[in-house]
Amino acid sequence: MKILVVGGGGREHAIIKSLKKSSRVTELFSAPGNGGISYDATCVNISATDVQGIVDFSVENAIDYVVVTPDDPLVLGMVDALTAVGIKSFGPTKKAAQIEGSKAFSKALMKKYSIPTADYEVFDNWELAVSYLKEKNTYPTVIKADGLALGKGVLICENEADAIDAVKEMLLNNKFGKSGARIVIEEFLEGVEVSVLSFTDGKTVVPMVSSMDHKRALDGDKGLNTGGMGTIAPNPFYTKEIAEECMETIYLPTVNAMNQEDASFKGCLYFGLILTKNGAKVIEYNARFGDPETQVVLPLLETDLLEVMEAVTSQKLSDIEVSFSDKSATCVILASGGYPESYKKGVVISGLEQGAIPSSDSTIFHAGTAILNNELITAGGRVLGITSVADSLQESINQSYLAIKSIDFDGMYCRSDIGSKIK
Repeated sequence: MKILVVGGGGREHAIIKSLKKSSRVTELFSAPGNGGISYDATCVNISATDVQGIVDFSVENAIDYVVVTPDDPLVLGMVDALTAVGIKSFGPTKKAAQIEGSKAFSKALMKKYSIPTADYEVFDNWELAVSYLKEKNTYPTVIKADGLALGKGVLICENEADAIDAVKEMLLNNKFGKSGARIVIEEFLEGVEVSVLSFTDGKTVVPMVSSMDHKRALDGDKGLNTGGMGTIAPNPFYTKEIAEECMETIYLPTVNAMNQEDASFKGCLYFGLILTKNGAKVIEYNARFGDPETQVVLPLLETDLLEVMEAVTSQKLSDIEVSFSDKSATCVILASGGYPESYKKGVVISGLEQGAIPSSDSTIFHAGTAILNNELITAGGRVLGITSVADSLQESINQSYLAIKSIDFDGMYCRSDIGSKIK
């Protein structure tokens, strides 16, 4: 089969490496891909949000299956457009992708179908939002842009002044453009956060191994929010009992609710959970694989990924057994100095051959890299993800940090405490 993976980050690289293990995959393409992905697939210079460009390429090159990974093309309806020309793909329809594309939609869905989540209100009027904040007067509080905002549209405000500033930035100063034209003001929940990616064909839900993301840029969860500075799997706080509770109160009710709303979800549904003293609650949904959660979850998948994806597309997920290793995985992100704000690009990366660490058991997933004049260079804020699989979580942590010592580029930094919460 000829497979096209849409996107060009570390998550896409992890998916491509997993698909490469399938004996049925004869050719792999990535659009647009990146420097490191080019070692594993043929990169095609088409933007991930160019719906027509992806459709045309797929038709012209007789692509058998397209994996649509990022949020933007899903919300734009890329899966619908591919289906319309008879090309099978993995990912939800435009209507189903609303579960991530609109926080107001997802919160209303949870409220309507009694899926546990934080209390909230939705606003598009600046004065009404400020009045609500003053009336509630409860801090910290969470302010979210309704639409997609590159993972930066969620602000935790510690006091009234910060909350009013956040509302002003979104509703009056258009900080996130159309994505912030409507906002959600939400109750702040306390507890341990858990990420659970799941395969679903709209009927059956198969949760993958749980994981723990580390969003803040600096050690000790200090610094600015990022797209994720590292992950571990499984998440030790997510017990078998909690998993069973979540299946009954969150996972199946969500899939059934989407069916009731005529927005059946087929693809990877990401549950961002928080384990509170009152049970597990949903912080957010994503309509796709998480990044960098995918970089620790897929290396533990033992079943052929292509087989699972095709079962999702054909709604036959209940017919196959999806199994995961009982080992542990750690991914540590190497970032450009200055990320998540301004940073240099085009910096030469040393210590890698063909995009990998020579004679290392750790896997390198490329997020922001390019090749220029036969040299591997930085091309983004999050540059590389170093993933290690081992019998214990601590071994996998140690192995990833050991592998990092072989790699260098000017301004490179990483967190030194990924997974330390479990000690």
